[in-house]
Amino acid sequence: MATVDTAPSESHAPPGRPRSSVAQVPRQASAEAADQSGSATLIGSVQRAMRLLECVAEHECGAPAKQLARETGLALPTAYHLLRTLVHEGYLRRDKGLFFLGEAAVRLSSSGAEQKRRSTVVDALAQCRDAIGVPVYYAQYREGEIEVICVSDTPGNPAVEEWADFRETGHAHAIGQCLLSQLDEDARRDHLERHRVQAITPYTVRDSRTLLRRLERVRRMEPMTERQEYALGTVCAAIPITLGTTAATMAISVPVEQADRLLSAARQLQEEVGRLLGSLAISISI
Repeated sequence: MATVDTAPSESHAPPGRPRSSVAQVPRQASAEAADQSGSATLIGSVQRAMRLLECVAEHECGAPAKQLARETGLALPTAYHLLRTLVHEGYLRRDKGLFFLGEAAVRLSSSGAEQKRRSTVVDALAQCRDAIGVPVYYAQYREGEIEVICVSDTPGNPAVEEWADFRETGHAHAIGQCLLSQLDEDARRDHLERHRVQAITPYTVRDSRTLLRRLERVRRMEPMTERQEYALGTVCAAIPITLGTTAATMAISVPVEQADRLLSAARQLQEEVGRLLGSLAISISI
């Protein structure tokens, strides 16, 4: 049976050189060198581009290419090439020969700031949770809706399960009632017209008129409490956090068997929030 020779054809080998894989080595080495060179060039280009972005960010009134090249230590042709690329990708914009941060860079900056604010709120909730030993919630009233933004709990003290949409049942839980209490009368009525009051447990407030009377009686900075109005077996309390025009709240929940500690836990939450309010203030717009 004939065997198949997979080595290069002798007609392709240089005269006098035996057929072997040695002839492949220079090409392989050359390819690896090219890959390494390409990687190094790519990394270097990214580093240079980042230096240009940082340099542009330091000039609120913009800067010309020659100045940016000088300040970053880049050759002018290299700086021109990178600047054109960054403009094309939206990270920079050029106006009358000056370079400014573009929309893409602004979006990155905004995302980073938002993540930092969210991290601040998450840390604050965890501190309150550990200090009081109960689940802690943070919510805001934004664009006409109740939005629970963060929840911090533990396996031993789990948060209330959202079995009915928090947005649609604001009348039934302490978070929603606390946020609604911070709105003016027109905003409250508008919300209740869009999200009708309905009983979801035997303890839920029965109609919007009764709810509005309850909200009007709430004194400033007084905790809002509800007992099994949203979830059977659970009682909750929420405290208002109002900074500027933003209505926000932090809340806690405990099993109904521990209802006697609800108000004291709510007061402790107020103390914790008062201590953390400086850090929460910069994060209220998360």
